[in-house]
Amino acid sequence: MQISAVIITFNEERNIDRCISSLVGVVDEVIIVDSLSTDRTKEICTKYELVKFYSQEWLGYSSQKNYANKLASNEAILSIDADEVLSAELKQNILAIKAQYDTMPNTIFEVKRLTNYCGSWIKHSGWYPDKKKRIFNKSIQWVGDIHEELLYQPSTKTQLLQGDLYHYTVYNSSEHIKQIDKFTTLLAKQALEKGKKAKSFDLWFRPKWKFFRDYIIKRGFLDGSAGYQVCKMSAFATFLKYAKIKESNK
Repeated sequence: MQISAVIITFNEERNIDRCISSLVGVVDEVIIVDSLSTDRTKEICTKYELVKFYSQEWLGYSSQKNYANKLASNEAILSIDADEVLSAELKQNILAIKAQYDTMPNTIFEVKRLTNYCGSWIKHSGWYPDKKKRIFNKSIQWVGDIHEELLYQPSTKTQLLQGDLYHYTVYNSSEHIKQIDKFTTLLAKQALEKGKKAKSFDLWFRPKWKFFRDYIIKRGFLDGSAGYQVCKMSAFATFLKYAKIKESNK
């Protein structure tokens, strides 16, 4: 079985080299669909013979990924983000399934994603193991505008691969706040389209519960000061989402 890695990018010059390097010797081609980056993303990508680079204006998360998948030469897709890296153990397990499977129309492979937050690995706080479905047949489509997911038949099997997918998320607090603002706007819009409403109780209770669940129940305290920050930021994101829903309800 041959695998095509598929990545969508936009201004990923600080991440993309590390990502592609981890794919060398594991996948058979790398399809990159870039939404008109203005930095060195294209220059970095095209130095790899493995890479096929395409430019495409932004279509939305699912549509951009589905467009990229269609460009792949192989039936097996490894979907990976530019800020993610295959660990050594995960590489070995992907190579093992390549040797065992000629085609895999009825199997989706999951991976455990381990996030690096501002230089610290977060192993609790509701952020790990953060299982993601990442290896699948080309015929399977992505759906959803935010937190896109795969749409597949109930008969499709899922199998967890051992080894972590390293995720290098935000590098500082300012970046995280900008990210929260962006995604809570999208989440609030999605909630409003479904007719969701928010009350003052939601703004008061839900952030507190989010922090308690992630920091105490999901043992965020074991991640030290970084875990505390992650849990506080997650609680703030919850507050901001419901605040935006409530504002729109007015």
